[in-house]
Amino acid sequence: MGRIAEAGVRFPPGPSLIMSTKETGKLGEIIAEKYLREKGYRILDRNYVYRIQGGPPKGEIDIVAQKDKTISFVEVKTLRLAPLAQGKPFYPEQHVDLAKQQKTIKAAQFWLMKNKIPLDTKWQIDVVAVEIDSKNGQSEIRHLKNAIFC
Repeated sequence: MGRIAEAGVRFPPGPSLIMSTKETGKLGEIIAEKYLREKGYRILDRNYVYRIQGGPPKGEIDIVAQKDKTISFVEVKTLRLAPLAQGKPFYPEQHVDLAKQQKTIKAAQFWLMKNKIPLDTKWQIDVVAVEIDSKNGQSEIRHLKNAIFC
């Protein structure tokens, strides 16, 4: 499991970073996609939702990417840090609990079947954690490769 921490995309601080949880998540996905592209990944799909015909969503993949011959199903977790925060209450990647892991595995398997990917293709599930500092607009990214074992 790899862990990469580095400065990411910068955004202007202040009111522009006052946003809903959903907006924060979408911003995190944009940052994660940019990061993956810079690391040589090719984006194959975004926001893939697995559902049984007409039923409710059973799982979602934020980003499907490929580097070399490995397909990575990427779960993005984003945390916006408040200007007055004293330390971090948790890390965003801690929100990938067992239920989320199981849903992600199932969604990845259905994506592979839907796209007729050969069974011997190498694939993994990664987590990209994005922390956005509301005070200075800087983001930090951690890429945990093969974070969920199938």
